This record gives sequence, structure tokens and C-alpha cells, in this order.
Amino acid sequence: MSETRFEICLNAVLQHEGGYADHPRDPGGATNLGITRKTLARWRNVSPWWALPKADVQGLGRAEAARIYRAGYWSRVNADQMPPGLDLALFDFAVNSGPDRAIRTLQGDLGVLVDGAIGPLTLGALKTRIALEGAATLINALCDRRMSFLTRLASFATFGKGWSARVTAIRQAALDAAGAAPSITKRRQTMDILNGYKTYITAALMLLAGLAQVLGIDLPTLDGGSAGHLIMEALAVIFLRKGLKGDIAQA
Repeated sequence: MSETRFEICLNAVLQHEGGYADHPRDPGGATNLGITRKTLARWRNVSPWWALPKADVQGLGRAEAARIYRAGYWSRVNADQMPPGLDLALFDFAVNSGPDRAIRTLQGDLGVLVDGAIGPLTLGALKTRIALEGAATLINALCDRRMSFLTRLASFATFGKGWSARVTAIRQAALDAAGAAPSITKRRQTMDILNGYKTYITAALMLLAGLAQVLGIDLPTLDGGSAGHLIMEALAVIFLRKGLKGDIAQA
């Protein structure tokens, strides 16, 4: 029997959650298979939550963890109604940062009422967007906004490297599931490179044109500008961009 989408996505999530941990700087405290002590206490109707022994967290099995994930995260974000790939991106976001934030982020991307509940309006907007652009665009937007949120957290200095690796891996797995990963990812990387260096490319072409005129090479399309003028403009563009980048970095 083939695995369900929930089982496939849960396997991906658990690759990043690991086993029992009780990091002093982790606000979730004692955690096992990604399930915190507070979450497990609520699931088992233990109140107050700190009355649940940490040993119970340490002894949590995968079967019970899977039931918690399905009820508290997968079903909460209505992942069964999501196309392959987007279900994983949204589910993992919910597990890592809470279902409400994951849903509100998706709704913000879709441009619908941001109320933290996925109902007919959100699903309708989702269906329309997928029909127009496919799932990959939404997956990338969701992962980008997720990373933006994580980098603003005070604990990013401690956990940021792991979070970043997790979002990168989930993004790729989600794009693979959506069937658009190779072309979409490659195109994004290419555009990022071109956007970062297009000013230098333009300046380099101006510099080469100026040097060509100095060497006596006739370039009819550049009759309006002297060699010296082109060279000076090229150097000005390069140094101006470097100055701007330095100012931005220090801001």
C-alpha cells in the first residue's frame, strides 16, 4: 500500500525534529519528535501542563506523535485540501512556528482575509492561484516569508543555522512534490545572480567600449560619446554601486 500524503509529509518533518531534547534556550522546553511538553500535556488532558513528567515526553512514541501531528497541525491547516508540495510547506511551517502563523502567512500571500482559518474563501483563492501560476510560486513565497519571520526572532542566533537548513530542505522537497523544482529553482537562482550583477555588467560594457575607441576600433552606435567620457562613466557607476552597498550594509 502506498503512503498517504500525510505520511510522506510527516516523514519529511520528522527528519528535522529528531528525538528527545531539553535545550535551555528553547522556549518549548522538553521536546520529543517535535512534540513539546505543553502540547503533549494538552493532548493527554493534563492540567496544568507542567504536571506532566518530562519522562512522559521522553517516552513518547511515533504512533501517538503522528496522531498529534494529524489532529493539531495537518488537519488544522487543512493540508488535505492542498496540492502536493504546498501541503508539506504549510504543514512544516505550522509545526515549526504554529498553525495560526502558517495559515495567516498563506492568506497574506493569497490576498484574502487574514483570519487564521482556512475556509471556502481561502481555498477558492488558492485554487485560482494554482490554476494561474502552479504551486511552485506559492511554495517559494511561503518559504520566503517563513524565513523572514525566523530571522527576526531573538533565538535566531542560536537556532538560525538549523532553521535555515530546514526551510531550504523543505522548500526543495515541496518543489519536487509539485513537479516544478528544477526549472523554477534554477530560474530563481539565475535571476538573483543577474539582478545582483547587472549594474557591473553594464559598467563593464561601457568600459570596454571606451577602451575600444582608445584603440581605434570604430563603434558607430557609440558616436555620441567620447572614449574618455565612457570610461569615466563606467568607473563612476562601479564605485557608486560599491559605495551604496557599503552604506546599506552599515545602515
